[in-house]
Amino acid sequence: MCTFTNGFIEESHVLWYNFTVRLKRKEIIMAGDIKFEITEHISILSEGSKGWTKELNKVSWNDREAKYDIRDWSPDHEKMGKGVTLSDDEVKKLKELLGAGKDNS
Repeated sequence: MCTFTNGFIEESHVLWYNFTVRLKRKEIIMAGDIKFEITEHISILSEGSKGWTKELNKVSWNDREAKYDIRDWSPDHEKMGKGVTLSDDEVKKLKELLGAGKDNS
């Protein structure tokens, strides 16, 4: 039985609720539950006026195998913008596509 106090669920029930939501709908993961580790910093692609940088890194999300990741990061790497994550095969295909557009003469 859940106990509500001033509109809040007791802490032990919040953990159970988050676990239950993830079991029922895998696409819902609360922001506080996302774990990431930049395993390899490859390059800064650009820098904005507020110090945020668009970076290419290898990132492990939720203890999974690291993948290539392009996104904006705050200077302390605690906040991030939307980005794209690519597998090794997707990066190879992208490299081929970008290389095909160059004049190789």
